[in-house]
Amino acid sequence: MGNNSVHETDGGRRPQQQIPVVVLAGFLGSGKTTLLNHLLHRSAGSRIGAIVNDFGAIEIDALAVAGALGDSTVSLGNGCLCCAVDAGELDVYLGKLAAPETGVDVIVIEASGLAEPQELVRMVLASEHPGIVYGGLVEVVDAAEFDETRARHPEIDRHLALADLVVVNKLDRTADPERVLALVGSLTDRAAVVPATYGRVDPEFLFDCRPSEERIGQLSFDDLHDHDHDHGDSHGDGHGTDGLGRSGHAGHLHTGYDSLSFVSDVPLDPRRLMRFLDSRPEGLYRIKGHVDLGPNDLRNRYTMHAVGRFLRFYPEPWAPADERRTQLVLIGSGIDTEALGTELKGCESDAPHADEHGMWGVLRYVQGSEDEPDPEPCGG
Repeated sequence: MGNNSVHETDGGRRPQQQIPVVVLAGFLGSGKTTLLNHLLHRSAGSRIGAIVNDFGAIEIDALAVAGALGDSTVSLGNGCLCCAVDAGELDVYLGKLAAPETGVDVIVIEASGLAEPQELVRMVLASEHPGIVYGGLVEVVDAAEFDETRARHPEIDRHLALADLVVVNKLDRTADPERVLALVGSLTDRAAVVPATYGRVDPEFLFDCRPSEERIGQLSFDDLHDHDHDHGDSHGDGHGTDGLGRSGHAGHLHTGYDSLSFVSDVPLDPRRLMRFLDSRPEGLYRIKGHVDLGPNDLRNRYTMHAVGRFLRFYPEPWAPADERRTQLVLIGSGIDTEALGTELKGCESDAPHADEHGMWGVLRYVQGSEDEPDPEPCGG
């Protein structure tokens, strides 16, 4: 996600990368801080910047990225972000974390348990900082308390409908996890729904982890796949299970999602591509990479950033040494990768001439274009 997002070019050179900003929401006790701590420890070599309401709950050592705690964390103890700051103030905090000297790869905004997710997402989308891009709304649900939480806070249904990714946490504490998963799924609008215990969500869902060889002194991501802390797990859900009684690889982090890599040397037709994107299925959380639109734009390739229903294209000039091809990665939960691959294959076109109006759909999602859609929380 973050490694493929770009903004304005400089003198014809490749554009700089943008940093994804992920909004992490959920009611008090759902497990947001546990999930954030998990990401901080299992983020491969990636560096996470955090904006949090309650700094004391975060493990301080895990936040010491970029060599300076103050450069990687903004702590707000003055109430809900959506009430305590406006979009301009949030831009100041985001600018601090996105500064090149911090080395941050992704920014996570941990909202308070009573924050309004829609307002936070709007604030991120309204940001005028060129170095960031919206990275999605992640809603954390406490499976054990879900029915009671809905009864006390009916607004949770609206929050789930806005989410790009829903983490159904504490599934090991409920008698009927499948019922809860199905109920949560029925309340979302095509969001990916991921089961979890102790906030263990694969970081690849949220951001691109750096290659393992860049890391020093911690397990590689593949090591986590192989072992998943079955030995000496202080939470007590080791011993080869995932908290739902499933053994073997069922308890490993990578079982929570499916991915598809699509590569094509044939250009994609922009109209067909937009039809594919407009109808992308429930559970398809992320699309990243770049597309070759052939004669429809011979000068540029189009880097694509899609999270949930949010979509953005970033045109950037082809470098002389580039192999002109489409390279995309799709990540989701419960998606039919074979069918998606077939649909993308159907977007290919070797037509020698451009479609006069074919690019209109794509250009609507280029930032700064006159026809760009209004920034809805889950637009696209």
